[in-house]
Amino acid sequence: MLLIECPWCGPRAETEFSCGGEADIARPLDTEKLTDREWGDYLFMRKNPRGVHREQWMHTQGCRRWFKAQRDTVSYEIQGYETFERPLLAMDSAEANTQNKAQNTAQEGKAS
Repeated sequence: MLLIECPWCGPRAETEFSCGGEADIARPLDTEKLTDREWGDYLFMRKNPRGVHREQWMHTQGCRRWFKAQRDTVSYEIQGYETFERPLLAMDSAEANTQNKAQNTAQEGKAS
């Protein structure tokens, strides 16, 4: 079983997460003009590399937030994590907790 480090909650078992597949897939801008083949390629065709691969993950049994992980598909080693606000990095639990508190404070300020 993989040990995945949620950027907000810290290290957790793989069973708490859902994999959203390959990361960084750009949605076509004008979908009405796509052929059925082009639309099918966008929806279903994904890379299946041997080696380093970027994936999206959701912490479904935790904070329910999405993040990206860079993982080696051969060794299953996760090399780093990326939130949608921060570039790829390896985070420790203390840093993740600090980031979470800062984001909660910012969200509370916007709600006021």
